[in-house]
Amino acid sequence: MFSRRRSNPEPTPETPEEPTEVPGTVQKKGRPTPRRSTAEAARKRPLVPTDRKAAARTQRAAAREQRDREYKAMQTGDEKNLPLRDRGPIKRWIRDYVDARRNLGEYFLPVALVMVFSTFVTANNITAGIVVIMVLYLVVVVTIADAFILSRVLKRRLNARFGEGKVPRGSLMYGVLRAFQIRRTRLPRPQVKRGEYPV
Repeated sequence: MFSRRRSNPEPTPETPEEPTEVPGTVQKKGRPTPRRSTAEAARKRPLVPTDRKAAARTQRAAAREQRDREYKAMQTGDEKNLPLRDRGPIKRWIRDYVDARRNLGEYFLPVALVMVFSTFVTANNITAGIVVIMVLYLVVVVTIADAFILSRVLKRRLNARFGEGKVPRGSLMYGVLRAFQIRRTRLPRPQVKRGEYPV
């Protein structure tokens, strides 16, 4: 008797309409979630490519582009694209120091070729042949002495510039071998003139 009659009855929930199918679309509802192992297997790529010839062509093209970038960097001195053995501030400092110095090693090959040719010319003259051989040995000894002095100077200056123990192994030999190359054939190309020693 205390209850009131509701004048407006509650509306009954309408039944949801069935989604209309659009032709050409894929319905995603009602499909189970794939297992993790199934999803991982779908993402895996085969170790051996299906088209080996195409993969080999792609690999060769990438290697060619890498070689072209490195060669151009060795011509221009671009530090970012240099090969790993020539990269870094220490290697750059060594190259600049060696290129600024007049090394006896860069004249060794031309002088040695002249001496060898002279031995053929003086084959009938024993005295002249002995003199040529002695001069060749003298050139070898002087060149080795100059390379030893260069290695000592490089070690002292590199330690003063970069600190004790910061110079990687093989850096001194890197500079000595560069000193034995003819200046115009060195790669990377010299970026300094004679006498322009790095600080």
